[in-house]
Amino acid sequence: MFIGVLRVVIQIPGARSLKDRRRVVRSYKDRLRAKLPVSVAEVGDVERTQVATLGVAVVSGDSSRCQEVLSRATSMASTLSDGVLADVATEIVSFGQGGQGVQGGIESRLGELGDDNEDNEHNDESMEEGDEAL
Repeated sequence: MFIGVLRVVIQIPGARSLKDRRRVVRSYKDRLRAKLPVSVAEVGDVERTQVATLGVAVVSGDSSRCQEVLSRATSMASTLSDGVLADVATEIVSFGQGGQGVQGGIESRLGELGDDNEDNEHNDESMEEGDEAL
């Protein structure tokens, strides 16, 4: 499993108000969601009128697919009519075959619950033995 992350910084020189800025950001986010299998969120200072920082994430079983999707998201940012792509950073993280490298996920919690159930069974057996001795 691979997770691709993209940080996009867009300058919006024509924005005179937060409403102008939101229009550009919303347009980009809506286009991304409609055309690509990504999650996108604004991650920077939302009060800066002429600058927007967005995070884009994709999950895939193939790192080249992550790279392709993030590249297309970057390309879409570079063609914004009211914004200028100012900065881009990408990272692709591998979590091993089928996500086996994920630590602290639900699998580990399920394992802990299994251990608890074994302890409870052991306690039940101890109590039964103690009951017989009385």
